Amino acid sequence: MKHNTNISLPSVLGVALMGCSLPSMAQDCCETATIELERINVGAQAEQRYRSERSASDKYAVPLLDVPQTITVVPQRVIREQGALSLRQTLSNVSGITFNAGEGGGGSGDSINIRGFSANANMQVDGLRDSPQTRRTDTFNIESVEVIKGPNSVFGGAGTTGGTINIISKQPEAEAFTRLGAGIGTDQYKRKTLDTNQRLDELAPGAAFRLNLMAHGNDVPGRDQIDQRRWGVAPSLTFGMDDPTRLTLNYFHQRERDQPDYGLPARDGKVLLGVGRASFFGYSNLDRDEITSDSFTVTFEHDFNDDLSLRNLSRFARIRRESVISASHVKTEGLPPGRYKPVGAQGYGRDVETALWINQTNLTSRFGTFGLGHTLIVGSEVSREHYDRAASSYNLTRFVPAGGFDLSNPPGYWNGPTDFEPLARTRNSLDDKALYLFDTLALSEQWDLSLGLRYDLITGRAKETKADGTISQVNTRDGQFSQRAGLVYKPTENGRVYLAWGTSFNPSAEHLVSTGNGYNASASELAPEQNTTWELGTKWELLHSRLGLEAALFRVERDNARERLRDGTVLLAGHQRVQGLELAMTGELTEQWHVFANFTYLDSETLKSRVTPMREGQALSNTPPRSFNLWTSYELPAGLTLGYGARYVSERNLTSVDTAKIGAYWVHNAMLQYQVNKELELQLNANNLFDKAYVERVRQVIGSASRSSALEFGDARALIVSGVYSF
Repeated sequence: MKHNTNISLPSVLGVALMGCSLPSMAQDCCETATIELERINVGAQAEQRYRSERSASDKYAVPLLDVPQTITVVPQRVIREQGALSLRQTLSNVSGITFNAGEGGGGSGDSINIRGFSANANMQVDGLRDSPQTRRTDTFNIESVEVIKGPNSVFGGAGTTGGTINIISKQPEAEAFTRLGAGIGTDQYKRKTLDTNQRLDELAPGAAFRLNLMAHGNDVPGRDQIDQRRWGVAPSLTFGMDDPTRLTLNYFHQRERDQPDYGLPARDGKVLLGVGRASFFGYSNLDRDEITSDSFTVTFEHDFNDDLSLRNLSRFARIRRESVISASHVKTEGLPPGRYKPVGAQGYGRDVETALWINQTNLTSRFGTFGLGHTLIVGSEVSREHYDRAASSYNLTRFVPAGGFDLSNPPGYWNGPTDFEPLARTRNSLDDKALYLFDTLALSEQWDLSLGLRYDLITGRAKETKADGTISQVNTRDGQFSQRAGLVYKPTENGRVYLAWGTSFNPSAEHLVSTGNGYNASASELAPEQNTTWELGTKWELLHSRLGLEAALFRVERDNARERLRDGTVLLAGHQRVQGLELAMTGELTEQWHVFANFTYLDSETLKSRVTPMREGQALSNTPPRSFNLWTSYELPAGLTLGYGARYVSERNLTSVDTAKIGAYWVHNAMLQYQVNKELELQLNANNLFDKAYVERVRQVIGSASRSSALEFGDARALIVSGVYSF
């Protein structure tokens, strides 16, 4: 058992400044002139735009223009125009993000890097932690996605080295509407949706009900044997929408059955010679991935007055995932040219159930003390998560023919015998108790000071029972302070210049309930990894606030990165740094021309590695120096809208210990939308317009003749016709 506490001078100063800002002191200085922060009524929904003026999170109580941090919001309008179906497709609009390929042992799913660092355990839904590493495959109940960049444990708790992803759900609205959607396309694409919102004032004053339904099926473009089928329902009910006291109930349920895909065998970052883009190295009659997701959220809000409000969120979520996978790792060593034997996970089963209970309370107040205006947020968060995994294997490799299979024509179907064997059972849990404070102080009309402090107490437990009955168990306990400070200068009403500093931490138990892996007795004795960031940036609103421009220089450092020895021992022995530049332009160039664009330059390097000195001086794996994303649309006469998108990722290291590279790529998309009449809208999307074969998801392993690595390509060209009927 271990208790580790880390607190720095900025956190002490933050507590002192916040302490003098408590509302109890306001009476003593009520006659002092104060500078108040801008108050904005966010109750009414504006017309859907590319540019978001505020975060949906309570922890950012001031407009994004005044937040000293890079925050990119992918809005509903961009998601809808692109026909983006998954979190991965939505995040492809944000530069500086890359994707890793899932592993059979750790579990496939959304494996995301932000600014070069993993964000797998840094997902949130409506500001609440969402830890399981699973595929977030549909956007039918998503309003927007916020990407909060940089070490930020003050906001998201443990992890958040590169940043946090906050998925915002659709909620009941004041106006009644119904939208029926349907789509067909290439690769057996079929989709139906319903989004209806109705006032229920006859049930209770201010009551509103919203229902989202989805049924979907398609084959993955370019991967003929990989199909995806799912359906979902998401009802939500709000009481007291127009009152100071509001209650919202949300339920989400989604079921899917997919053919899992672990890509193509590769070595040195390139697919093996003779392997086609559509080749499937699994077994369609054995492999499966069935996921059932359920969550229930209760949100209680109360406005005491215009300057004091309370919000409490409680959620129970459970994901049940039953999968059998056969990875695309192959052996060519000792075989005739063009032949292979599968190695690694073949017919490997994982039945996983994760459960989450979480409660978050935020009290937001606006007041003045000693001539200073304050927006103060005091909050707490309590969560308990469980991870239960039963592993098994069909042991297919022992029945592979002596001559192997044809590399250019893998069977894709298992005709041989199987030998089912139960393997280890893993039961992990993670408890977190956190308190936090945020204060934005209006020092003058031109200067704001933003401060944040959070304390997390994390308790982790890991228990593994092997097939022979052997039990191993590890416990850990970490207490950690996180801090943030930012100074904002307002040279004009529409412009900001800021300097910000923040920290984050990664405890050894970080992935206990996301993948269930990467945790042992050696790691449990280590203090958390520590990360810091500096960011100098500027934000501007132009064209009557229709267009936003942003630029930021940043540096992220991890000075005690975990490194694993060959015997499994883990040391805090590494030092990594990523620095670079962010640029963004979002909004309307004219009333008809909309743009959502961003560019990221990343200069990454391992500065120290005691375990693997050859890492030193190398760029981090799967961290492209340059990436660029653009989506733009133009409204033509007669109800036509044209859309165009481009995505660029530069050449990047496959791993951080050698010279193998993943090639650069451009991907182009197009959209044509036609407003037939007030009720009916038709849309044509052409994705990957020039059918570019590009590596999107990476396993950060070189591979060898005895065991290859694997790569996963992005989707091939697809054409989709969809329509929405609104009434």
